[in-house]
Amino acid sequence: MLRPLTSAEAYLKEAEEFLAKEDTANASEKYYKAAEEAIKILALKNNIKALKEAKEKGGWDLKLLNDAVDELAKIYGDRIITDWSAAVSLITLNLSIEVIKELSTYVIDIVELASTNKEMA
Repeated sequence: MLRPLTSAEAYLKEAEEFLAKEDTANASEKYYKAAEEAIKILALKNNIKALKEAKEKGGWDLKLLNDAVDELAKIYGDRIITDWSAAVSLITLNLSIEVIKELSTYVIDIVELASTNKEMA
């Protein structure tokens, strides 16, 4: 049975479509958004402190996302920090299509984690 895409998966699909068109700016933005949504999904699944703070503040900011990554690393391991760092690089740097393809593997990793909630390798 098919299930609806998570918000992270939807952004990932859009990113891959933009990358196929060699639209690196939009691909990078969508990959970042996919990772951001994956962090939020994992925060919700694990009911971490950063989620409570985001609710109190009325939303997420970069500090809370980074706090969430730190908390989630205690659950899933340091790989989540690497994945998040790659996503942040995508949005803050003007990268070649080859580098974007390489960094996208880290985003895929975190989106898959959020979608399946398996342990990271």
